[in-house]
Amino acid sequence: MLVFIALSLALCYIAQTPSSLLVILTSPVFIYAGLTIALVSIVGAFFKKLPDKISYDAFSSGTLLLWFAYWKPMPFFSSDSPVFFFFPLYLALMSAFITLFLSNQSHKIDKESLDYMQYLDKERIMPAWSLMLCVLASVEVTQHYQLYPVMMTLLMLRFAFSNCVAEVK
Repeated sequence: MLVFIALSLALCYIAQTPSSLLVILTSPVFIYAGLTIALVSIVGAFFKKLPDKISYDAFSSGTLLLWFAYWKPMPFFSSDSPVFFFFPLYLALMSAFITLFLSNQSHKIDKESLDYMQYLDKERIMPAWSLMLCVLASVEVTQHYQLYPVMMTLLMLRFAFSNCVAEVK
């Protein structure tokens, strides 16, 4: 999720500095670009045509662009609202933490727990594509501004789970 982390940190910087990039990033082109990237990632994850790491990274980056371009011009947010600095910062730090400390750690998990994790993955209790659809829907729910970062956190945890299970296979 390196592209997502870099994009999140870049949005943090852009949100805090007066820049002409802010006007460009809030244009409808970025709404459609983010939505297209997210939808292609969902379809790729559903049909298993994209590797998990690429689909998670592309989807997360696309929805971040979509969220920023869609929410920034809304009238109930001021131009210097801290949400546009802290949400990307939170997402970058959470993604970095999960990638560093939770992903690819299957060698530290006992056999019984790993078997259960593989069973859950095989049964597809919560497939990645359905969680991605929930994240995409959370961007539209502007009345509950905490929903998007919470859903992204769940998606990142699902990413760590799939990395642990994929490492064993």
